[in-house]
Amino acid sequence: MPAKDIYHNAVRFALVKDGWKILTEDYTLEYGGDRLYVDIAAEKSIAAEKQGRKILVEVKSFLGRSFVNDLEQAVGQYIVYRDILVEKELDFKLYLAITKGT
Repeated sequence: MPAKDIYHNAVRFALVKDGWKILTEDYTLEYGGDRLYVDIAAEKSIAAEKQGRKILVEVKSFLGRSFVNDLEQAVGQYIVYRDILVEKELDFKLYLAITKGT
């Protein structure tokens, strides 16, 4: 299980404050015999539901040594997760949570 991102709790708090119900913080996608976590490296996903809508939130800090490398990883992983959600017809909308400065 990946470790929580530095901004994980802040994103979770913001969702709760906005009225979202947290379903799980350990949401996994299974694909081709592998387990994928809707997060990057040491980040965990948040699954939440609001007014009948389900979302998955990928928390990303962009605190690595290379911004471009962090961006490449985040976008690549986001696309993989999005495609799995579409292929498996899962009723989630995927978001990437980043800081305003990023």
